[in-house]
Amino acid sequence: MKIALGVSGGIACYKAAEILRRLQDRGFDVAVVMTKGAAQFVTPLTFRALSGNKVYMDIFEGASAGSDPASAYDHIFLAQSIDLFLIAPATADCIAKMAAGIADDFLTTFHLAVQSPVVVAPAMNTRMWEHASVQANLRTLQSRGVHIVQPEIGRMACNTYGPGRLAPVNVIVDYAAGLLSRNQDLQGRRVLVTAGPTVEDIDPVRFLSNRSSGKMGFAIAQAARTRGAEVTLISGPTDLEFPGVVRVRSTEEMRQAVVERFSQTDVLIKAAAPLDFRPKTVASQKIKKAKGGSSLDLEPTPDILQELGARKDGKVLVGFAAETEDLAKNARAKLKAKNLDLIVVNPVGGPDSGFASDTNRASIIDADGAVQDIPLMSKSQMAEAILDRVTALLGKNK
Repeated sequence: MKIALGVSGGIACYKAAEILRRLQDRGFDVAVVMTKGAAQFVTPLTFRALSGNKVYMDIFEGASAGSDPASAYDHIFLAQSIDLFLIAPATADCIAKMAAGIADDFLTTFHLAVQSPVVVAPAMNTRMWEHASVQANLRTLQSRGVHIVQPEIGRMACNTYGPGRLAPVNVIVDYAAGLLSRNQDLQGRRVLVTAGPTVEDIDPVRFLSNRSSGKMGFAIAQAARTRGAEVTLISGPTDLEFPGVVRVRSTEEMRQAVVERFSQTDVLIKAAAPLDFRPKTVASQKIKKAKGGSSLDLEPTPDILQELGARKDGKVLVGFAAETEDLAKNARAKLKAKNLDLIVVNPVGGPDSGFASDTNRASIIDADGAVQDIPLMSKSQMAEAILDRVTALLGKNK
């Protein structure tokens, strides 16, 4: 299999040579695509000597006198020949151009021609990494199916400390290799995913909801789609995008949408966080502030997973449990009560996992009670770990 390794101009460029070597050790043919900025740190000759392949950097190379005219289409021909495009390191500038669809050098022009999976490993100063525009660009790329290998926390070349340092070489290589080994293993399967919160109205102005961002569910939907599944994503209110996403608001609306599609699915992954309670009555007018305070009568909302677990009919059911205490005990009780095959339990309240975060840590518990601990990683990486367990269960059910 062939990988195009994109290298953009940052101090972490020197690690790209090691990434190239590690990919070759896994048996991949690697072609390097560089920006002119990257060539200021590591010469194209280095990558050509290591890869044994042409290094691509100048989109206009074929326009010069005496050159091969066919090279003017290198970005098209190379894009047709690769199985994966990995950009490591990816600078803030490179990420911004990819998100905006700018094509002003070989790497960004090549990106627009690529139809294989794309993996981005960002590397930049902490202040740049945390800038709102960088985070918005990353969300844009993720919504289009680009896989992000989150940078690590560490000391920077500028002698500062924080998140933004290129992920370890072995993590990047493992992710790229794993993505290719999983490629299309859900082909022909129908996967139904739920994501985000639900909303229950109190009056025309106020409502109840929770802190779920939907990021985990959207990451699972995208990963399943990349692996060949026919994916239906049902989401509560979020600002995330996915092709054909079914938007709902209340828990009952989510229930109806899931039940309607359940019989036509092979796998249901309930990553949403529907509310457990709703107001017994919804006021038709705005409730006025009272001096003595006021109370709100609540009633339980439908338990979607329990309803479907009672009639699963050989389907694979995966639930989630966000817990603040007794994680394993509470998750096992939920798994048993709802007749699930797997439950993913994660602690909430930490700065780097749970609601709104781009990273997560969790444990996957199966119907036999066995526990697989998942260390801190990006939600896109965790999505792959969850789907690995799902595909194993589908194999057993054949």
